[in-house]
Amino acid sequence: MNATKRSWTASRILLVFAMAVLSATTVIPRAWGKTSAVDPEAVRILKRMTDQLAAQQKFSVRLQVVIEDVDASGHRVDSDVSNNVTIKRPNKLVVKREGAMNQRFYYDGKSITLYNSRENVYATKPAPATLEGMIALARESVGIVLPAADLVYRNAFSLFTKDLTFASVVGKTVINGVECYHLAFSRPGVDFQIWVAAGDKPWPVKYVVTDTDTPSKLSISTIMSDWDTNPAVDDAQFTFVPPKGATQIEFIESTESASTQSAKLVKPTGGRP
Repeated sequence: MNATKRSWTASRILLVFAMAVLSATTVIPRAWGKTSAVDPEAVRILKRMTDQLAAQQKFSVRLQVVIEDVDASGHRVDSDVSNNVTIKRPNKLVVKREGAMNQRFYYDGKSITLYNSRENVYATKPAPATLEGMIALARESVGIVLPAADLVYRNAFSLFTKDLTFASVVGKTVINGVECYHLAFSRPGVDFQIWVAAGDKPWPVKYVVTDTDTPSKLSISTIMSDWDTNPAVDDAQFTFVPPKGATQIEFIESTESASTQSAKLVKPTGGRP
């Protein structure tokens, strides 16, 4: 191990699932967020989707996300990120991110590691033995946020529907050639929309989370594609092996969430699912 250690800021190590919305969809009704009506059909479709995900022992998926933000000058600036994700329950995950930072994120059931190939540096930290525990640690301890991670929780349905004040089937639309039910929901502090594939495989196709606690009401939008429920995986691929010459550095402990809206969504208590 190289004795020289450097530190990454939370913004530099921010790992996010995501990228852009690729298809126009139906506009949400004006009643959105202003009624306590909960449509049981929207809840039923949501339950089918979360059951589908919870039943998968291993899967891979491509995630493209756009993260809305406002820069120091007050102008809207979005960040686009693309990732390939592989999960093996109960405690294995690897994310391969190509683009501006060329990062890899590893979770082997014992630790998390973030590797930046362009600088050939990595940081490692012990982690809980469950995906849910790891997600919480990564978010709260070192500011690594996985915006769509709440979909992975075994108890995702109860998290999504806790304190639910609004649920609606907006209609049907097509995203990337997939016919979807467009669902809209609201909880204190957050609006979220999910597009669920119609038919006998109710995969989530698109997922939008909007922070309603702030005047700007920023959102994180995720497009999901290329679902594979039988990927070729072995435990070795979830364990980081430092490349030749790689330098180990340290995570800086996070004092605040790197993404308020994501934190709300994945916590059992609070505004979002």
